[in-house]
Amino acid sequence: MGNYIFLSDEVIARLQSGKCVEGSLSMDLCSGVVSFKAYNRLSRQPGYRDRLIAQLEHGWIKESAQRYKFYNSVRKDLGVPMTKVVMERELKTAVHELEIERIIDIL
Repeated sequence: MGNYIFLSDEVIARLQSGKCVEGSLSMDLCSGVVSFKAYNRLSRQPGYRDRLIAQLEHGWIKESAQRYKFYNSVRKDLGVPMTKVVMERELKTAVHELEIERIIDIL
């Protein structure tokens, strides 16, 4: 008994070019036909990487196309009061770096 799998023309073209195709197999319970549905994967486009504005003592600040991203990671063993001081200092430094970037962009 042979099993037949229906593949779309796009899937066959991709296989003939030597590439892999990820997807799922399913069987129609009424007709018993096995079909293959390829996953619609979107490729990552080059140039989507965030630009690093400043490397901070405990994190970084980056710029994407639509956002500024601020990351800060402080050890817990410093305690809450010291963590607050460190985070406020890092935020102040990050804002200062953003102001410098804006001035450079204006010039």
